[in-house]
Amino acid sequence: MASLQSSAALTQSSSDDSISPVYSPSFFSMVKTELYYDWEGDDPDIFERDLEKYIDWYNNVRIKRLLDGSSPVEYRLGRAA
Repeated sequence: MASLQSSAALTQSSSDDSISPVYSPSFFSMVKTELYYDWEGDDPDIFERDLEKYIDWYNNVRIKRLLDGSSPVEYRLGRAA
């Protein structure tokens, strides 16, 4: 495995820069439910744009009760202060 990684210039991801395996199925389930199943377009580029907008909303805007009614960004900024 290591020789394959070095010959392809690949690096193994660490838990610091990737989605936890515990949260991945939940996130992708939400994407399918909230975006994919209701999406009525036929252009993959438009879907990709909509998916990027959804991910931005999910990471920066959505309100979570578990985060004291804050968005993830607001919560992180409040914890850092």
